[in-house]
This record gives sequence, structure tokens and C-alpha cells, in this order.
Amino acid sequence: MNAQRKLLLLALATTLTMACGIKKGVHQKVLDELTSTQLQLDETRGERDELLGDRKKLRSDKQQLTSDKASLSDSLDSTSRAEAEASARAAKLAADMQATEAELLELRKQRVASDKRLAAFRVLTAKFKSLVDTGKLKVAFRQGQMVLELPSGVLFSSGQAKLSSGGEAALSEVLDVLKSFTDRRFLIAGHTDNIPVKSRKFRNNWLLSTARAVSVVLYMTDSAGFPASKLAAAGYGEFAPVADNASPEGRAQNRRIEIILVPDLSELPGLNAE
Repeated sequence: MNAQRKLLLLALATTLTMACGIKKGVHQKVLDELTSTQLQLDETRGERDELLGDRKKLRSDKQQLTSDKASLSDSLDSTSRAEAEASARAAKLAADMQATEAELLELRKQRVASDKRLAAFRVLTAKFKSLVDTGKLKVAFRQGQMVLELPSGVLFSSGQAKLSSGGEAALSEVLDVLKSFTDRRFLIAGHTDNIPVKSRKFRNNWLLSTARAVSVVLYMTDSAGFPASKLAAAGYGEFAPVADNASPEGRAQNRRIEIILVPDLSELPGLNAE
């Protein structure tokens, strides 16, 4: 029986007692019980209200905890993403630094090789100064290679591939200097102008330029003692001009023999000799 129902019954009993003329002691006892029950009811209501307040607070705390948990989870996710991004940036930076260091090292190697070739070019130019001054020879630095240009008119008669006596003498002066480059390989390249050759022996300028290059190679091996393994011959015909063929002066420059100092693989950027 709950307090509220008990209080109702006590009130009813009090009324009946008064109506029926019950003794004063019994009546007082009923009043006391009524008062006690009323106090219990008030206390119970207070406890109920307190419990309701606690439950409301617990719900609010639970909601706050849920919100805090979600916020913390988002914060952890953001922190994890930030750490992953920072790690990726650090890895990329390290890779970029390694690549930059490798590039700098390669550039230093190229600079050393370039300085070495330039020094050799200057030495070679100094040694050939007398021939350059007389117009018998031209020293050039083309596409990373040292090139000695000898006019065909100095070495050969027109339309011929046999070295003239004056050509042999001029070539000997050049070869005397080149003998100091014993570790080098040489490419002998023949060139002509664009005027078609008039000769039964040579059908076109390809054949004439190639035959002239071979004549120089044979003189280098047979008369100057160069090892054949260090020499190669090539004919370019009129297809690698250094001047305009529209003028006599340009055509004269294009008719030439080139002695090209072939660079070692170690001197070429990005390559190493094996």
C-alpha cells in the first residue's frame, strides 16, 4: 500500500471516528498515523523529485559525454591525418633532397669534365697556332667535341681522293701534335659542298667524301703509326654543311676533312665507362 493511498484511508478513518464518537485516545492515534503518513508522503515526493532531477542530469551528462566522444574521435582522426600528411611531406622532402644532392654531384662531375675538355682544347689550339694562322687548319669545339678542320683544297686536288704531296705535308704537321693524345680515338669525317661531283670514279659526293676520309685514315696508320683500333672513317657528302653553299666562300668551307677527337664515355654527362 503506497503512502498516498494509506493517507486517504487514514483520513477516511478519522472522519468515521469523529462521526461515530470514538474515544479520544483512539482518535489521537489515528491523527498521529495520519501526520506520520503525510510526512512519509512528502519525503517520498521529495526523493522522487530528486531522483527525477538526477535522471535528467544523467541524461544530460550522457549526451555531453557522447558529444565529447564524437569530438575527440574527430580530433583524433584529424591528428592522424595531419601526422600522415606530415610524414608524407617529410618523406617527399627527404627524397627531393637526395635527388638534389645527386643532381648537384652530377653537375659537379659535368663541370669537371667540361673544364677538362676546355683545357685540352686550349692546349690543342696553342699547339696548332702556326697552322691556324696560315689557314691550313681550323680548331673548333662543336657539340662537346674537339674538331680539327682541314680544307679539302689543302689535302686533295679537285674531285680526287688521293692525298697530294702538299696535303701529306700539312697532314703530317697535324698528326705530329695528335700523337700526344695516345689515349684518344679519332673519327675522320669527309665533307663536300653541294655541287655534284664530275668523275667516273665517284658517282656522288657520298662516295667522294668517304674515299677522302679513308685516305686520311690510311695515311695515319701507314705513315704516321696511329693504331687502326683508334681510328674510324665516315663520309657525309654535302649533308653536314658548316656554311651556306650559295657562295663560293661558303662552298669552300664545306669542302673539308674533320678529325674529331672522340670523347671518353666518362666525359659524357650521365654516362660512365665500363
